[in-house]
Amino acid sequence: MGFHCGLVGLPNVGKSTIFNALTQAGAESGNYAFTTIEPNTGVVAVPDPRLDAIARLIPADKTVYTTLTFVDIAGLVKGASRGEGLGNKFLGHIREVDAIAHIVRCFEDSNIPHVENRIDAAGDIEVIQTELMIADMESLERRKVKIEKLAKSGNAEARMQIDVLGRLSALLDGGQPARMLKVSRDEEARYVKSLNLLTVKPVLYVCNIADPGEAGNAHIQAVEARARNEGAGIVVLVGKLENEILEIDDPDERRAFQEEMGLEETGLSKMIRAGYDLLDLITFFTVGGKENRAWTVRQGTRAPQAAGAIHSDFEKGFIRAEIYHYDDLVELKSEQAVKEAGRLRVEGKDYLFRDGDIAHFRFNV
Repeated sequence: MGFHCGLVGLPNVGKSTIFNALTQAGAESGNYAFTTIEPNTGVVAVPDPRLDAIARLIPADKTVYTTLTFVDIAGLVKGASRGEGLGNKFLGHIREVDAIAHIVRCFEDSNIPHVENRIDAAGDIEVIQTELMIADMESLERRKVKIEKLAKSGNAEARMQIDVLGRLSALLDGGQPARMLKVSRDEEARYVKSLNLLTVKPVLYVCNIADPGEAGNAHIQAVEARARNEGAGIVVLVGKLENEILEIDDPDERRAFQEEMGLEETGLSKMIRAGYDLLDLITFFTVGGKENRAWTVRQGTRAPQAAGAIHSDFEKGFIRAEIYHYDDLVELKSEQAVKEAGRLRVEGKDYLFRDGDIAHFRFNV
């Protein structure tokens, strides 16, 4: 699996510009509200120098990187939860993604109007957060009506659900997103997940600035404070400059221009690293034969489910996994040497995959 990350924000904060920079997809952008109506989608290969190193040590017909999908969702406005600015449609698009990258305008430019006629990063976040919370509160109320009678009859599952719904409602009423809810049991966690609430989704705040020298400005500091309070991630990007860098075809020229502008890494690399941390994702590899390939799973994934990321038949007929680590391969230079050194292990159904594992799956269908 890769993961789907939805880009949200008020109109004219630079969402489509950043989307283009991340995906080179050429989405339309402009200085007017609702440039994006239907969401643009861009699938990008996740660069991984480990896979490049594996390709040099283990022959294969091709190298296949894992991917991540960015979804550019139209700018939300105040009142979106009541349908303002096609809000209901856009909120529906947010429900379909794994995580939210909230693009926040942290630059001042009189040529680019702001829908509220002011630059206030914290205020912009509040507008979006409020609309998502209102939509979640309405969703919770509808669910309460459906199960209250069953809970009163003494049904244990319904009583658990009513309790969770009540705690979620209290949290939202207090201005806190649903992802801040603390659950004590697996069944509560599963139920919260089944609700598909907007404010449960992990959030990465993306501060869009106009110049690298603006990093650390007051707008960014306000976003950092918010992110700390919520346990959210944060990255700072120069959206327009990232776009200009990716328009340079020659890799050496592109790298030189990037260094000249003081950018140590691309916005894509920052977003990927932050996104993987946010969703607790890891990468494992399969090697040799037709392809050397990277796969993405969540931290704590057991061996059969990791095999299922490749094909459902692998999970259904899982027998065992033969595993060693990328570091072993780099140290010993070949898979045969890894085996001879006793570094290759046979693991069963309870094995929890680690980032950098290299696996051969044995299965029977």
